[in-house]
Amino acid sequence: MQVGVWLPNCRHLATPEIIRRTAVRAEQLGYDSVWVSDHVVVPDANVARIGAGIFDPLVTLSVVAGATSRVRLGTTVLIVPYRNPVVTAKMVSSLDALSGGRVVLGVGAGWLAEESAALGVPFAERGPMTDEYLAAMRELWTSPAPSFAGKYKQFSGLKFEPKPVQQPHPPIWVGGHGRASLRRAAEIGAAWHPINRSAEELRAGRAELTALCSARGRAVPPIALRNDLCVLRPGGRPGTSVRGGSVLVGEPAALVDRLAELRAVGVEHLVIEFLAPDGSELDEQMALFAERVRPKLA
Repeated sequence: MQVGVWLPNCRHLATPEIIRRTAVRAEQLGYDSVWVSDHVVVPDANVARIGAGIFDPLVTLSVVAGATSRVRLGTTVLIVPYRNPVVTAKMVSSLDALSGGRVVLGVGAGWLAEESAALGVPFAERGPMTDEYLAAMRELWTSPAPSFAGKYKQFSGLKFEPKPVQQPHPPIWVGGHGRASLRRAAEIGAAWHPINRSAEELRAGRAELTALCSARGRAVPPIALRNDLCVLRPGGRPGTSVRGGSVLVGEPAALVDRLAELRAVGVEHLVIEFLAPDGSELDEQMALFAERVRPKLA
């Protein structure tokens, strides 16, 4: 099981210093990847959950790319309909080229109607827009003479360079756990990327994904789970509030057992959002997991 670290580009630890330090420390500790989230604006009703400020994901990963040399650079997830797909394709391919081919593009359609409205994105059309934008981006990344004629985006007679280093393009991880997300993962996903799901939920999703892939004659992509996690010391308690969903909290031996169960249902990459009240505790959590949990996952 590969393991990545979510970088706090939003919520209470979102400072340039902590983001940069966490990325560098993750690479030093042997983690495989680092990840950032995406919102452009935060509706007032969601500030408690998300935070008032959030650093742009692709800009953040560009800074992280310059501070690291090995870890993969991922979005968990980029909300596709929020941005012009030609511009997004340019930013992603530039980041992939400048980082030496380290980008993993986690994608989603979005879930905040108020945020979509602020960006002029019809919330009811976010799914079709996501599908079309991803198709347009793949055309730009792979064709020497890109041409596209869709409902939301059209282009032809142009050059698009640089292409991504990774061929045919950076892997696309499809976020979410609903039917549309599973259908999208079956069609184009290099991985299915849900958040905070139990082994039972993952097993059910994997069964549906398998059926969808079989109907398309496509291999079933692995599960790349993102999960909140807190490594407890003996007798300890989480140092920050635990959000909803299937959160992983326990002493190292208990976490090894929980992760073995997740691996058994198809989780091949785990992206961890460590639950920590401050930057020092985040550093400690990362080190505890790297030293006392991860070696027993092999």
